[in-house]
Amino acid sequence: MFDAVRNNKKIVQVFLVLIALPFAFFGLESYVSDGGGGTDVAKVGGVGVSQQEFQQVMREQQERLRNQLGQVDPKMFDNPEFRKAILDDVIDRRLLALEAGKRRLFVSDDAVRNAIAGIEAFQQDGKFSSERYEALLSAQGMSPAGFEAQVRQDLTLQQLAGTIGQSGMLSTSVGERILALQTEQREVQELLLPVKNYLAQVKLADDAARKFYDENSQQFQTPDQARAEYVVLSQENIAVEVSDAEVQSWYDGHKERYQQPEERRASHILIGLEKLGKDKARAKAEEVLKEVQKKPAAFAELARQSSDDPGSASQGGDLGFFGRGMMVKPFEDAAFGLKEGEISGIVESDFGFHIIKLVAVRATKEKPLAEVRGEIVAELKAAAAARKFAEAAESFSNMVYEQSDSLQPVADQFKLKIEQSGWLGRQANPANGPLANEKLLAALFSDDTVKNKRNTEAVEIGPNTLVAARIVEYKPAALQPFESVKASIDNLLANQEALKLAKADGEARLAALKGGEDKQAWGTSHRVSRMDARQLPPQAAQSVFRMRTSPLPSYVGVELPGAGYALYRLNKVDAGEKIDDVRRQGLIGQLRSLAAQDDVQMYLDALRGRYKVEINDKALNGAER
Repeated sequence: MFDAVRNNKKIVQVFLVLIALPFAFFGLESYVSDGGGGTDVAKVGGVGVSQQEFQQVMREQQERLRNQLGQVDPKMFDNPEFRKAILDDVIDRRLLALEAGKRRLFVSDDAVRNAIAGIEAFQQDGKFSSERYEALLSAQGMSPAGFEAQVRQDLTLQQLAGTIGQSGMLSTSVGERILALQTEQREVQELLLPVKNYLAQVKLADDAARKFYDENSQQFQTPDQARAEYVVLSQENIAVEVSDAEVQSWYDGHKERYQQPEERRASHILIGLEKLGKDKARAKAEEVLKEVQKKPAAFAELARQSSDDPGSASQGGDLGFFGRGMMVKPFEDAAFGLKEGEISGIVESDFGFHIIKLVAVRATKEKPLAEVRGEIVAELKAAAAARKFAEAAESFSNMVYEQSDSLQPVADQFKLKIEQSGWLGRQANPANGPLANEKLLAALFSDDTVKNKRNTEAVEIGPNTLVAARIVEYKPAALQPFESVKASIDNLLANQEALKLAKADGEARLAALKGGEDKQAWGTSHRVSRMDARQLPPQAAQSVFRMRTSPLPSYVGVELPGAGYALYRLNKVDAGEKIDDVRRQGLIGQLRSLAAQDDVQMYLDALRGRYKVEINDKALNGAER
C-alpha cells in the first residue's frame, strides 16, 4: 500500500496539504456518532460537526496563520469567507475519513509509533524522548491517546491517496503544448481612452449630488467610536517562584534527560571503492589488516600511508570523539562493539572497507545540576504559571461579570494595571494591541456595554490571555453634512459619466476597426506572453490572449474600471524562446501539481455526492466568535 503512495507523489503532496489542517482531538467517536442538534455547523454522512469542534479548528488555524504571517488584521480571520473555507477543509477531511473506513484501510501500531518517533520536536539528542513527548502534548492540551489516534488517521489518509490511481499524470505532448501556449509571444499595441479626456463633456443635473447623497446616506456616516479602559490577564505576567527543593526533586526524578551519552574516539584506515572497485579494494584491505595485526603500534603510520580518507589520513586516521547516530551504521556498530585499544576486522560501508581502532571511551555521565538549573527553573515556572492561570482565569471571568460597574476590583485582586485606549471603531486595527480583537470589540460595542457602561465579558484574545474592557466615552454614529461631501460626490458622478462616454467612444472605434478602417494613433508595440504580461493592465491580459490570431491584425476593446477604455491591436504571434531543461522540468512539475489538485478536487466532489453533506449556514455564521 505504501509503495502505491510513493508512486503517486503529486497526489500525496496535495493530500498532505489537506490533512495538515490542525484538527480538534475529540476522539474518533466523533466520526461514528451524531453530535446531535440543530446547532451543528454541518453534517457529513449523517455525522454532525459541532460548534465546539469547529471553533477549536478555527482557533488553531488562526494561531498557525499568526505564527506564519506575524502581525495580521484580525478581520481576515473571522469573516464568512474564512469560516466557510475552514469548514470546507473540515468536511473534506471527514469525507476522506469516511471513505477510508469504508475501504477498511488500516495502519499498524508499529507504523504509528515509527511516525511519532520520527517527529523532531519529540526528540532529544537525536532520539525519541517519551518525557518530551508527553510534556509537549500536555502543553497543547492533548493526550497521547488522542494524538496517536490523529497520527493513525493521517497515515490512513495517506494510504487513501495511494488508492486514487495515477492521478495528476500529464502526458508529455499535453505538457509541451501548454508550455508552448505559456511562452507564446504576442506583439500588441494599445490605445488608451482615459476618463479625464471626457470629463469636459459631462453635464450633471443640478440635483444629482443631493439625490445620490439621499439614496446612499450610509456611505456618509461617520461610524460610532469609543474610548475604553481595559485589563489584561496573561500567563506571562503571573509571577511564580520555584524553590531549590523543587528544582532538586525534578532533577532527581528526570536524570535521564540530563545525561551526556557515551562517546567513543576511534581511528580508522579506509580503503575506498572508487579507484580499485569492490573486489580489489577488499583484497587490499585484507593485506593492510594483516600488517596492522603484525604491528598494532604502527596503526597511525599505516593510516597515513594507506587510508583513502583525506580528512583523517594525515592525522593518523584519528576521527575524534563521536556519539551514536554520527557515523554510518556499520561503522558505528563496529566502533561501539570494541573495547578500548582493540582493533576491528574489516568493516564494509558505502564508502568502502574500514579497519577501526578504538582509542578511548568517554562514559555516560550526568550533567551537573548547576549546568541545567536554569532550564529546569524555566520549565517548572512555565508549568506553575499555566496552573495558576487556569485557576485565575475562572475567578477573573466571574469577577468582571459580577462586579460589572468597574474594573478596579479585578485589577486590585490580580495586581493588574488598568490601561486606557485612544478612540476605537468597531473595525479591528492591529495598532490597538489587545483591543484589536473582533470578539472583544463586538462585546465592547454591544448595546448593554454602550448604554450601561458595564464591563465586557472576559475575552480570550490569544493563548492564555484574557481581556475585559469597558467604555469610558462614546461618540454615536453621525451623518456628515451634505455640504461637506458635495464636492467628492460631484467628482464621483462626473467620473462615472466620463467612463460611460469613454466606453461608448471605444466601442464605436472598435466597430470601425473590425470593419477594416484603422486610422487610430496606436502606441508603441509590446511583446507579451502569458508568463510575462506585466505591460498590460490586469483587466486586459485575459482579453488580449483570447484574441483571434488569424487573420491579423485583430482587435479587442476592454473597459478599465476607474481608468477608461482601452483598445488593443494584435500584430504578430511568434513561438516563445526555448526554455532550458531545468526550467522546463520545473514548469512541467508545476503543471502536474495543478493537475493533481484538480484530480483531488474531483475526487472530493465525488465523495460529496456519495456521502450527504449538509451545511447549517445559520449556525456557521452565528457560531460563537
